[in-house]
Amino acid sequence: MTSTRTYHHGDLRRAVLTAALDVIRTEGPGALSLRDLARRAGVSHAAPAHHFRDRTGLLTAIATEGYELFADALADAPDLRERGVRYVRFATEHPAHFQVMFQPELCRADDPELVAAKDRASVELRTGVSGLPAAGRGEDAALAGTAAWSLAHGFATLLLSGNLGGAVGDRDPEEVFRSVAGLLFDAEGPH
Repeated sequence: MTSTRTYHHGDLRRAVLTAALDVIRTEGPGALSLRDLARRAGVSHAAPAHHFRDRTGLLTAIATEGYELFADALADAPDLRERGVRYVRFATEHPAHFQVMFQPELCRADDPELVAAKDRASVELRTGVSGLPAAGRGEDAALAGTAAWSLAHGFATLLLSGNLGGAVGDRDPEEVFRSVAGLLFDAEGPH
């Protein structure tokens, strides 16, 4: 008599995404393998392919989820500085999503769900720049948006990679970011 193991996974898609995020957080996106993720989730090696087709599909799903979470994090921030703080907070709370979202070569750029999620996040980012003095001046508005995005993204990236240890120390990174943004964007700050 043979015993067949039947396994029912309540939410295989979520289990694989969670396992993938753990791998990315600790080893980076290059370490992802659908076979390994299936083993971690306790399912057959082919099971994840039913949800993601392949590794690129999985990374696209992670980026899509990341952009949705990101847009939610930015929504209703009262001003540009607080959007920047939320940007940094998102990166520290979702480091695996953050890694995948900003490496477009990992994903299917034409995936409709990814495109919609990126568009939604872009609207939230642009909304924050609308309060800047340059916002009504065409190219200046685009440059102001690029400057604000570069500041928040650069700070978040340096923070996640451990390169701000001396500058941040044991202080709250969000407060440090507020100070840095104030130096560059407040009318009273240096020009």
